[in-house]
Amino acid sequence: MVKLTVRDRESIQEAVRRFRKLVERSGIKKEMRRREFFEKPSETNRRARLRAERRTKRNRLLGV
Repeated sequence: MVKLTVRDRESIQEAVRRFRKLVERSGIKKEMRRREFFEKPSETNRRARLRAERRTKRNRLLGV
């Protein structure tokens, strides 16, 4: 949960800007997009497998 206390002499625009940064850093926005639509478990597994394949290919090319 993101909590924001408005500082003394802080404008609303500055507080909103800080709030947006806090929400983005906490990953809430990303989680909302991910949960916006139902995704079958097979699709989740497929995406994870493809991500792992890309990661291993990249590491192999870089020589890590």
